[in-house]
Amino acid sequence: MSRGTGIVPDESMFNEFKRQCLSTENWLSKYDKNDMEVWVEVAPLSASTNNKGNFSKVHKIKCRMNIKDVSAATMFDVLHDSMYRKTWDPTMLESFDIARLAPNADVGYYSWLCPNPLKNRDVVTLRSWQASENEYVIINFSVKHPKFPPRKDLVRAVSFLTGYLIRPTGPNSCIFTYLSQADPRGSLPKWVVSKASQVLAPKVLRSVHKAGQNYPAWKAANSPDHKPWLYPIQSELPMMDPAELSIQRGDSLENVDESLTKDAQENEDSS
Repeated sequence: MSRGTGIVPDESMFNEFKRQCLSTENWLSKYDKNDMEVWVEVAPLSASTNNKGNFSKVHKIKCRMNIKDVSAATMFDVLHDSMYRKTWDPTMLESFDIARLAPNADVGYYSWLCPNPLKNRDVVTLRSWQASENEYVIINFSVKHPKFPPRKDLVRAVSFLTGYLIRPTGPNSCIFTYLSQADPRGSLPKWVVSKASQVLAPKVLRSVHKAGQNYPAWKAANSPDHKPWLYPIQSELPMMDPAELSIQRGDSLENVDESLTKDAQENEDSS
């Protein structure tokens, strides 16, 4: 996928992400309730037969919410505000920005809780964004950072092209789309894939929506004018040469076989 002459995304990468967000081909609906829908990608027959060794490693999930009471601009701010995220993200273990690469790009670290008894995961990603009156886009993909190698207590996952597309439908409403394309670096059991699409994704989306509802009041009391994602001059992050980063490839990381693990919640229910 094109990233122009360097590692920071160019316009073609944003366009490709938006195309995938809006695509309906090879996506299977797994959840459709209360203005929220979740899909998983179904591999084309030709791809599944020709790439059996690689295709299944990438887990693709797409979620869309019709938000009727929060503006697109507010949802964009919610996703960027790292201080606020600590108050609402139900799966986050640790999250912080590392350095700025450009006015609309940075590199950061994120670790999260996985369903018990799976090992928790983390990623180091390059994030870039665009904002206009018609749409807001945030994309990320995994990179290698010399000072943040894989940790022994976590499994380093790989994001290929993940992010958000937010389009206003009115002054206080929007269509919110999340697309994840990632290699969790492990052979996951089927219950994890099912739970991710039918339980976990809707739960996280509801948390994001609620965070959007509560953000204006929270932000009014917490540095209301500080939005470095909109005003780069406000950023306190150190600048970093993008050339110091490289694309993180999955084959250089540990692969964990968790295919035989059982859902801890089901085990408790059956005991």
